[in-house]
Amino acid sequence: MPVFDLSQTPLRELNSALHKLGQGANDTAFEVINPRGSHSVAVGIDSPVTVEVKGSVGYYCAGMNDGGTVTVYGSAGPGVAENMMSGTVVIEGDASQYAGATGRGGLLVIKGNAASRCGISMKGIDIVVHGSIGHMSAFMGQSGHLVVCGDAGEALGDSLYEAKLFVRGTVKSLGADCIEKQMKPKHLAKLAELLQQAGINDVKPEEFKRYGSARKLYNFNIDNADAY
Repeated sequence: MPVFDLSQTPLRELNSALHKLGQGANDTAFEVINPRGSHSVAVGIDSPVTVEVKGSVGYYCAGMNDGGTVTVYGSAGPGVAENMMSGTVVIEGDASQYAGATGRGGLLVIKGNAASRCGISMKGIDIVVHGSIGHMSAFMGQSGHLVVCGDAGEALGDSLYEAKLFVRGTVKSLGADCIEKQMKPKHLAKLAELLQQAGINDVKPEEFKRYGSARKLYNFNIDNADAY
């Protein structure tokens, strides 16, 4: 397993090695030590490689991930797993703002709390947060799932499209066009699957509430002008 010590090795060398994996490289697992809050760690992965980061990272860690498995043994700054396509990203600590923003696929697991705008404009990504999330999360969420085992801040799901939101705790307020919806058997089954994938075995899907779009803002209607 190649080990990159970011206190001695430039970050560019790590990311360059990860980007060359599709060119016949034999390495399938990497370890990163002393990240010291570096930005853009392990961005642009497009191969089924495993990366373990031993420490906290700055913004955009694992951005654009497409098939890799990235685990951060610490916390992550803004934009972790931004625009992720596929694969898995696990944050053992907390995540800052807009975690999983614009993500199109894959699974993002945050074992601590996530700050504001978690899952903003999500487009197919699945996000599971063991703790709580901040305000404006899932703003304009188009598809995918956001699972929150703790509480949610203000304006959850504002201007939501078809992303599905599951919250176990309290929601401070719902955003424009976001409403509580019935939890059907298919939703319970999907939620159970996501909880299992995220390593959560001590809570039940029946303890969550589901939120989604009221579908009143898809097209402009003068009767709904105050909601925009």
